[in-house]
Amino acid sequence: MTPPVRLAKRLAELTSCSRREAELYIAGGWVTVDGQVVEEPQFMVEAQKVELHPDAEALPLAPVTILLHQAPGSGPQSPSIETRAADDHSDIRPLKQHFVRLTPCAPLEISAGGLAVFTQDFHVSRKLHDDAATLEQEYVVEVAGELPPEKLQLLNHGLSFNGKVLPPIKVSWQSETRLRFALKGAQPGQIAFMCKSVGLQVLALKRLRIGRVSMGKLQVGQWRYLSSHERF
Repeated sequence: MTPPVRLAKRLAELTSCSRREAELYIAGGWVTVDGQVVEEPQFMVEAQKVELHPDAEALPLAPVTILLHQAPGSGPQSPSIETRAADDHSDIRPLKQHFVRLTPCAPLEISAGGLAVFTQDFHVSRKLHDDAATLEQEYVVEVAGELPPEKLQLLNHGLSFNGKVLPPIKVSWQSETRLRFALKGAQPGQIAFMCKSVGLQVLALKRLRIGRVSMGKLQVGQWRYLSSHERF
């Protein structure tokens, strides 16, 4: 019988690579054991067939950013590898390491749904934190009540929140019951307060976009990777 050894050690013996290179190959999803991808260097193997993909690269994994369509009223959610959208066109191979040390950025209000951002990339988290006051966010708000034209104008400019006059924003009807809000520096509770100030009740709140990045056609609970060409 073949004594069990760590997969990284077995791969290094088979391919004459260094132990560090073997660990990078494995974490990158380039190694199979009896035909199944294994991403844990410490995985114990005995007489199983260990193979390295011919296109394998021994490179550290690049940090990823994940865009999730969060369900409303559910509080913070975490993406899982099983719920990736089928039409994700980022060309990034999903790996277990992509779900380690994910930082939530620009969190949604508890009652809101829509675009939620999780990242391993320090540059992305710093951008969303440092530029929170200047990045425009877009929401669709389902409301109940009447809104005459002068009150719509008031939503666009003229209200105060938490003792401060709000800057001009863009509010328009998307349908008979839905308003579109495009605003910078959105504060928790601000949209509901604004709607209440003009006699409207908020029934649902969904974030569609942060800066130049849109949620697109993601279904509730699904996620996709931020593509290399996308910038907030």
